[in-house]
Amino acid sequence: MKTAEIKEMGIADLEERIAAAKANLIKAKMEQAVSPSDDLHNIKNQRRDIARMLTILAQRKNSK
Repeated sequence: MKTAEIKEMGIADLEERIAAAKANLIKAKMEQAVSPSDDLHNIKNQRRDIARMLTILAQRKNSK
């Protein structure tokens, strides 16, 4: 997910997306633990997307 896309979202939408992304990350980690695959980039990218969303959410909350 691009930073520009994240900046266009509202606070409530960001919080929902973060919760969904965290759930998807947990699912991906469980799948990786059960049957290891070579696709570790997916987990890495999900972590980075969550971090981007949390950063922008924190910036918005601190600016108010």
